[in-house]
Amino acid sequence: MHEYPLLPVIRSIVRTLTRFTVEGAEHVPEEGGLLMTSNHRSRLDTPLLMTATHRNDLVAIVAKKYQKKAIFKWILEKIGTMVWMDRDTTDFSAVRQSLEQLRMGKIVGIAPEGTRSRDSIGMLEGKQGAAVLAARASVPILPIGIIGSDKINHYWKRLKRPPITLRVGKPYTLPEIDMNDRQAWLKKYTDEIMCQIAALLPPEYRGFYADHPRLTALLSEPPDE
Repeated sequence: MHEYPLLPVIRSIVRTLTRFTVEGAEHVPEEGGLLMTSNHRSRLDTPLLMTATHRNDLVAIVAKKYQKKAIFKWILEKIGTMVWMDRDTTDFSAVRQSLEQLRMGKIVGIAPEGTRSRDSIGMLEGKQGAAVLAARASVPILPIGIIGSDKINHYWKRLKRPPITLRVGKPYTLPEIDMNDRQAWLKKYTDEIMCQIAALLPPEYRGFYADHPRLTALLSEPPDE
């Protein structure tokens, strides 16, 4: 039996109930540890991300508050490994678990914003946990822009299939942490992680990073770079 029996079912449901498109699926490595980073607009983003790849070694970092939602928790744990993180504190236990999974060669997914962005706000300022994980585990980062998940309920209430697009960017790596100025390093490369995601999104989704110089630089790069 499949290790996660509901994963193929959820993937099928996603493709049946939405107009689901993945752009850049070839950028997902076939194997090896990988930190998947994305924007966060909906509670359904986790199953959407798990449909972006055929790999089954998927780990999601999810807010601990969702453990109290019994059905949601049950479904998530049947489609992949969950790391439950307390986002109101520095959750060292969740960090250790995530590092272990990355070092085992799995894909760990994280939304660096830490919570869902609402309505027309667009991306929120990123938290530093993703940069710490990527640097400590020495794994590539895979940026993904999720477009349309915030409108799913709007379409479903009208008995229509919502258009959902996942844009997958090319993996990249971070340099080693500069221990002489750790905080400046974390700020710089948290911005890098967030701007790599923002570059995959339409302007109205970019929020906090809309006018960031690094995003401007990324958007000006030739497509083949």
